[in-house]
Amino acid sequence: MPTPLSLEIVPVTAFGQNCSILWNPDTRHAVVVDPGGDVPRIMAFITEKGLSVDAIWLTHGHLDHAGGADALRRDLSARQDAPVPVIGPDRADDALLSSITRQAALFGLSGLDNVRPDRFVEHGEILDALGHRFEVRHVPGHTPGHVIFHDPESRFAFVGDTLFRGGVGRTDFPYGNHDQLIEAIRRELLPLGDDVTILPGHGPATTIGAERKGNPFLN
Repeated sequence: MPTPLSLEIVPVTAFGQNCSILWNPDTRHAVVVDPGGDVPRIMAFITEKGLSVDAIWLTHGHLDHAGGADALRRDLSARQDAPVPVIGPDRADDALLSSITRQAALFGLSGLDNVRPDRFVEHGEILDALGHRFEVRHVPGHTPGHVIFHDPESRFAFVGDTLFRGGVGRTDFPYGNHDQLIEAIRRELLPLGDDVTILPGHGPATTIGAERKGNPFLN
């Protein structure tokens, strides 16, 4: 029986991105997934709950998912008096992570910073966290280095901007590829199982089964 986990979704940035704070209620250890910005709000929640953050995970390199990662790493490392690593995404998103301030300027946003991960991840590796084992799967198309984090025991996955309730990630970027995204969703997400809950980067949670049946991009 997997260790029960608690989850809080903190919407951040003007894009309403779902920053996820996942923690073990027994140990109070946590991971933060996709802190795109509004770091004071994220820090306030972590402090209120008395959490100790072990790592920051990034699904991909867009500003609304990674723009607060460097500041959060700095603030948490100072608060906990120990380094808190930024982990992920795949190395193919390095150029995006290095241009977050430029991305933000295009939208008239400030306070979002470039970030250099402590390490990138690769398809198929396992992240041990909070008493659970998370599978890393590479799901490109929205961005070249997009990954998801899947907990097969607890039957849920952080899927970033790959699959949404009734939709899929945008691919109208110079580096986007719609066909590649749909192929990767079919290859890496649909086989996870219809009962798996997916936690997307925007909007409400859904399940693989619901999207297999009703998502117009998959039918």
